[in-house]
Amino acid sequence: MRRPAVFLDRDGTLVEEVAYLHDPGRLALLPGVAALAGLAAAGYALVVVTNQAGVARGYYDEAAVDLVHRRLGELLAGAGVRLDAILYCPPHPEGTVARHARACRCRKPSPGMLEAAAEQLDLDLPASYLIGNHPTDVGAAVAAGVTALYVRTGHAAGRPPPPGVAAFPGIEAAARAVLDAALPRAQT
Repeated sequence: MRRPAVFLDRDGTLVEEVAYLHDPGRLALLPGVAALAGLAAAGYALVVVTNQAGVARGYYDEAAVDLVHRRLGELLAGAGVRLDAILYCPPHPEGTVARHARACRCRKPSPGMLEAAAEQLDLDLPASYLIGNHPTDVGAAVAAGVTALYVRTGHAAGRPPPPGVAAFPGIEAAARAVLDAALPRAQT
């Protein structure tokens, strides 16, 4: 039986926004992430989906991304949260690393990472959510048929949500809305 998921953007949504984050020592969880444990307990798969253009631009390699994700798992475990998967997209059309210098269907706002996770984990996309802080997150959710939730954290602090998308001050409030199944219409 397919289960729903809550897809999570990484930078500025789960962790403090750091430009081209590749040092695990600079990784810091944002307040409220422990609320994700309630989503998992309610049967939602928790899946991080993150664009990592720094790989394509030659700022760091995929081994650095893996180290950051390993540390992310450790920090989340300390908060009582276990992820079901982390997917990332290293390609970017303006990349300087030849094998990653291209457009890619997995790069948000395209739905590729969400669709891949659905295939791997047997997820029900129409019953799922994506929590993110950027219009590309909303675009990926819409393209995959997932409900988008916008958090005003990281670079989104003080910015309005895309039209028609419910907005929340942070991940804890967004998680609570999913659990309450009482999503308000877009709040500004």
